[in-house]
Amino acid sequence: MKEKIFSVLQRVGRAFMLPIAILPVAGLLLGIGSSFTNTTTLETYHLMGIMGPGTFMYNILTVMNKCGSIIFDNLPIIFAIGVAIGMAKKEKEVAALAAAIAFLVMHSAIGAMIDVNGGVESLMDGATTSVLGITSLQMGAFGGIIVGLGVAALHNKFYNIQLPSALSFFGGTRFVPIISSLVYVVVGILMFYVWQPIQSGIYALGNLVMTSGYVGTFAYGLIKRLLIPFGLHHVFYLPFWQTAVGGTMTVAGQVVDGAQNIFFAQLADPSTTHFASSATRFFTGEFIVMIFGLPGAAFAMYKAARPEKKKEVGGLLLSSALTSMFTGITEPLEFSFLFVAPVLFGVHAVLTGLAYMIAHILNITVGLTFSGGFIDLFLFGILQGNSKTGWLMIIPVGLVYAVVYYLVFTFLIRKFNLKTPGREADNEETKLYTRADYNKKKAGETKAAGKESTDDELSEMITRGLGGKKNISDVDCCATRLRVTVNNADSVNKDLLKATGAAGVVVKGKGIQVIYGPKVNIIKSNLEEYLVNAPEEFTDSNISDAVDTKSDDVSEKSNTAAETISEDEKSDAVSENVTENDGKVIDTKIICSPISGTAAPIETAPDEAFAGK
Repeated sequence: MKEKIFSVLQRVGRAFMLPIAILPVAGLLLGIGSSFTNTTTLETYHLMGIMGPGTFMYNILTVMNKCGSIIFDNLPIIFAIGVAIGMAKKEKEVAALAAAIAFLVMHSAIGAMIDVNGGVESLMDGATTSVLGITSLQMGAFGGIIVGLGVAALHNKFYNIQLPSALSFFGGTRFVPIISSLVYVVVGILMFYVWQPIQSGIYALGNLVMTSGYVGTFAYGLIKRLLIPFGLHHVFYLPFWQTAVGGTMTVAGQVVDGAQNIFFAQLADPSTTHFASSATRFFTGEFIVMIFGLPGAAFAMYKAARPEKKKEVGGLLLSSALTSMFTGITEPLEFSFLFVAPVLFGVHAVLTGLAYMIAHILNITVGLTFSGGFIDLFLFGILQGNSKTGWLMIIPVGLVYAVVYYLVFTFLIRKFNLKTPGREADNEETKLYTRADYNKKKAGETKAAGKESTDDELSEMITRGLGGKKNISDVDCCATRLRVTVNNADSVNKDLLKATGAAGVVVKGKGIQVIYGPKVNIIKSNLEEYLVNAPEEFTDSNISDAVDTKSDDVSEKSNTAAETISEDEKSDAVSENVTENDGKVIDTKIICSPISGTAAPIETAPDEAFAGK
């Protein structure tokens, strides 16, 4: 059971690598852009003339800010699509489309439930947000993860489903977006009721933090970090930053509410001698973790990686660590171990809470605009002077934290064999999903195995008819035709392709069209799956008996049809003989056509496939 859980978590972790890969670049764009387009920052450091609104640098930084923020603003749908792609076994592009559709459907269902239940006004402040223009509940990246995992499960179950003939057009991969849409209508309705109690609990935790001193500061850091995977940390910390929940203070004769507002009011006040720790308690601990702690964790994961994987994983961990250090964007690094080794994230959350508390106890008072990276430390710590902020204490505490993170992560990874990046086995996925090996071992033992064997035999015939695996350049399909691009059209065996049950074969240069009817998408999926492990070349010694069997089946059906036609022709011949001999009209039939046109022999049809029948 334990191994199965770890295996599933490992697959989920690998699925997160695709959307995570873009976050370091997005973090750099957002961190640099937001820090140097902040009006208060520019005014404080007298940069308005050089980098203020209207200047060339301001415009460039604004573009960087927008380009970075658009990625973080839409992380939910990015994760929905990325996780679906990563978890889908085959036809990944279909899973991506289905995930995007399901994501929109789910949030539309939630938005409709909000409208019919009194609107946004009936919900607590901060409970809703705009998701791609849809008013929905604030679910963050967790909403995308729910969609990605669910759609992947539906996709893996139904991507090769065969429906009755009348509905066969909607079978196979076309069925996945359909079933995903229907399922996530229900999921959206359920989430409207399930997610609100979760949000209410978050607000209750916030009130508890404010009344608990140092312990409250520890709880704040712990809770905020634990909410990162759910995207609910914004709901939790914003009241502390922007409202009276984070404190009230009179600065320069003005009453200011909210921890961040208090800090910036003091920053703009020339009489400030030391920033208030009652406000900065909600910020300063981040610098210890993001500049020192998490890079230590990244180094531990790099050292624990398998030797042959270190070069591959080193780039991801290095870019993620640098992003954390300079901009304070931690998601790229945290998501690299969150789902494959949740125990590490639990330890990380505890250490983060302790960092907040230690900074509070030591009266370190560095504020921030965006996150706890070096950029904000430089602007609001170093440039303000140690007397105002006590920023120098961050260095020794941070160095200790880097060592602690490295040692703790190294111990846990090796002790419990946690599958952090670079420790997964190369052949694990291959062994689990190799159809060729399975069929060789299990063919004929069960009904299911027999069906898979039949599918492979048909795919083998098609592959042979197309000139072998090496001759196939691209495989696709439309509503009724398997469309294949080959390297050499002369190697295509039209008779063998027709023996697979095709209604016709069209050869146009290197483009081959094999007409199967509405079931073609199933045939295409099976063919693509077969080609993964198909032999590069066929030899006479490994010719499958299935070719003869299939050919015999097709021939038998053809003979039966021919016999039927022969009987009809015989009947017509008898009728004609009777009419001619007796000179009497035996029967009269009136044939009506709903369209106008000319009845002509099929050989004159413009479609080469049908003309050749």
